[in-house]
Amino acid sequence: MAIWAIIPAAGIGSRMQSGVPKQYLQINNQTVLAHALTRLSAVAEVECVVVALHPRDSHWATLALQEGPRLTTCAGGDDRCRSVLNALAALQTRAQQDDWVLVHDAVRPCVTTGDICRLLGEVAEHPVGGLLAVPVSSTLKKAGADGNICATVDRTDLWQASTPQVFRYGLLRKTLTDAIAAGVLVTDEASALELAGFAPRLVRGRADNIKITFPEDLPLASLILQAQARE
Repeated sequence: MAIWAIIPAAGIGSRMQSGVPKQYLQINNQTVLAHALTRLSAVAEVECVVVALHPRDSHWATLALQEGPRLTTCAGGDDRCRSVLNALAALQTRAQQDDWVLVHDAVRPCVTTGDICRLLGEVAEHPVGGLLAVPVSSTLKKAGADGNICATVDRTDLWQASTPQVFRYGLLRKTLTDAIAAGVLVTDEASALELAGFAPRLVRGRADNIKITFPEDLPLASLILQAQARE
C-alpha cells in the first residue's frame, strides 16, 4: 500500500491581520508552507504530496519549487473539506482504495518527521486510521452568551487534534463526500470518519507541532524550529 500526502493551502488566513495568506508568511527565511512541505517530503515512504491552492493564488510560483512525481498541485475549494476532496480526486488515477493518505495543515511548520513516522507505525494495522493529538493540559472554561463563565469542563479524556491525520484513500473520499452531501462542512478529516460511525486512533504527538493562527505564533514557531534543529 502506497502513502500519499495532501496539504490544503487555499485559505486566506483572515485572523493573521496580514495581506499575505499565513501559509506564505516567512519564518527563518522560508515560508510556513515550505517548512511544512519539507517535513512531509522528508518521509521517504510518501509517494507524492498534493497541495490544494486557491484558484487565484499568486504566491506559489514564487517559491520556485520543482513540481513532478513527488509534488503536484490542484485547485482548492471554498473550505478545507472541499480542498481535501479535490486533492483526493487529483490522485484517483494513482492511488488505490486501501492506500494511506496523510492530510497535513499548511500552517503547521513544526511537525517532526519522527511524529509522522510514529503515526504511520501506530495506524499500520488499524482498520480506519488516526491522527496526531495532544492531551488537553489546561483548565477549560465554557462561556455563556454574555461572555461570563458558565461551566468548567472536565478535561479528562479530552485531546487537542492536530495533523497529520491519516486514513485510507477510499474511505476518506467517501466520508468527506457524504459529509458535504449532508451539509456538514467538517473542519478536519477525523470528523468525517466520526460522522460515518468510525473511531479513528489518537496518537500522541509533540506539543510543539503548533498551528500558525495569530501574529504572535510566528516568533514562537521560529524559536521551535531553531530548537528542533539543535536536537
